[in-house]
Amino acid sequence: MTIRSTARALLLSACAGLALTAASQPARAAGSVEVVHWWTSGGEAAALNVLKKKMEGQGVAWKDAAIAGGGGAQARTVLQARIASGNPPTAMQMLGYVIQDWANEGALANLNDVAKKDGWDKVVPVPLQRFDKHNGAWVAAPAGIHSTNWVWVNKALFDKVGGSVPNSFAEFLALAQKFKEAGVIPLAHGGQPWQEMTVFDGAVVSAGGPEFYKKAFIDLDKAALTSDTMKAAFDQLRKLRGLVDPNFSGRDWNLATAMVIRGEAGMQIMGDWAKGEFAAAGKEAGKDYVCFRYPGTQGTVTFNSDAFAFFKVGKDQQAGQALMAADVLSPDFQVEFSLLKGSAPARNDVPSDRFDSCGKKAIADIKEADARGSLLGSMAHGHAAPEAVKGAVADVVTGFFNSDMSSADAVKKLAAAIDLTR
Repeated sequence: MTIRSTARALLLSACAGLALTAASQPARAAGSVEVVHWWTSGGEAAALNVLKKKMEGQGVAWKDAAIAGGGGAQARTVLQARIASGNPPTAMQMLGYVIQDWANEGALANLNDVAKKDGWDKVVPVPLQRFDKHNGAWVAAPAGIHSTNWVWVNKALFDKVGGSVPNSFAEFLALAQKFKEAGVIPLAHGGQPWQEMTVFDGAVVSAGGPEFYKKAFIDLDKAALTSDTMKAAFDQLRKLRGLVDPNFSGRDWNLATAMVIRGEAGMQIMGDWAKGEFAAAGKEAGKDYVCFRYPGTQGTVTFNSDAFAFFKVGKDQQAGQALMAADVLSPDFQVEFSLLKGSAPARNDVPSDRFDSCGKKAIADIKEADARGSLLGSMAHGHAAPEAVKGAVADVVTGFFNSDMSSADAVKKLAAAIDLTR
């Protein structure tokens, strides 16, 4: 079922059922919220628990509706069914253009009263606001900013092979070779489309720089999509494919992170939610692991921003909903959440003194990229182009990664797949 049809079902169901609600259904507890999300790994669950405890401390009952699956596809399927039955949750964790899809259908609540009171316009970077606002109205509250162009390295192995932080893709391959010669899997990877897309985001910036990334993945410029530069990005992806172990297919991202933590693999290319897994395992930045930007992307940040989108709900839930929205963007929650989740705060006015070296670098990199216009939405995570385009790109990228397709054929397929979505 499409978003448009489910939204119509929501409106019809709500109208038809309004007269019956008081008589036939028990009222939900005042000051309660129901939250749909896919934060089920250790670091993610610990981070979300900060919000849950904060709200419970304010007298708001929290109903957890967790749906396993790191990319959120299963959670979105569940949401569509909920909307179709006229039973929306109070809020749902969402990414990028998905928020705008639901806002276009009129399903999301207007948070402007909370936003104006707390000054959201002044403290949230504009590249995030384009996803969290719709026609001038705030409809979602960002919990944090994740950089997706990171490499995570086991420091003991890094030191053992005499590694140094690579400044170019060629130097990255040389480091990978050192791990291979030491009998270690060079690159931990999970064979899921969104993970391969995450890696490819970095390859595109590395091959062509931020302006090329904008032309290809935000402007969807056909000349960029079919260029030799895009071929070079696929060439990088092919070389990375040769660094993973044979059992990568279907592996969840956090299991790949665990391979690095345990010393089974040297590196992982992943967003900084991976840092939450290191933290949950008691590991420290600089001591147990090393972080650096995907080589060739220095000065650029590809990002996703987990936000809570808030649905139009009955009056019995509105007080709890408003309190939750305010709590999500409160400075104390932004810090505590990011420390556990591995993200950077979505507010640009939060001090970085409590963050470790990787966290401080993330905050500084985001501010620098925002200032220079290279804070770019991640294609892999729904912040560069609408869902239809993202899906088309994912099909080509994962098809390439899991076959012997040539880079020349890949760029042709990429342009053709995107053309079908126009």
